[in-house]
Amino acid sequence: MTTNPTASVAPPSAASRLLERLVEGRESLDSPAAALQPAAEVARGRGLWRRIVTGEVLGHAAHPLMTDLPIGFFSSAALLDLAGGPAGRDAARRLVGAGLLSAPGAALTGLAEYAPLGKRPKRVAATHAALNTASLGLYAVSWALRPQRHRAGVAFGVAGLAVSGLSAYLGGHLAIGEKIGTTAPVEEAGIPQVVDAL
Repeated sequence: MTTNPTASVAPPSAASRLLERLVEGRESLDSPAAALQPAAEVARGRGLWRRIVTGEVLGHAAHPLMTDLPIGFFSSAALLDLAGGPAGRDAARRLVGAGLLSAPGAALTGLAEYAPLGKRPKRVAATHAALNTASLGLYAVSWALRPQRHRAGVAFGVAGLAVSGLSAYLGGHLAIGEKIGTTAPVEEAGIPQVVDAL
């Protein structure tokens, strides 16, 4: 007996519908998205450099690997803020600093993937980049405030983590929903799906 491969596909979630309405379907984002293109093409480069920053040498996109560093540092800082007490304050600030220092690598690899995207994914990716930039700004303020105004520094860190979480949702949509960064065919329900963003 044959089955319809689309029969078991779930309807779009409320979050997906909201994403479509606010970001993917919003033509007003095309202009700011286009403004990122020159920087993305420089970041993407050519030859061996391109193979490194896109992750071709790894066999998959480099960007998710690089994002694990700032996400891990910032999340660890939040955990210390929550449970580390006064003894954890210096370590939490160092973790925020490490997150800030590791963020350029994540941004560079993200820009390298951005250059060849189509119009709709570019809207999501540009919003993702803007949210990440805002999050890093909040974390920079958090890092600067912590020695003298610890509570305010923690508050800015919490805000940075919240913005980063929203941005991570968009990044997950690009990587999983749109298969951005996929370098090999994916077989699902007997239907070959090849989406190559590199």
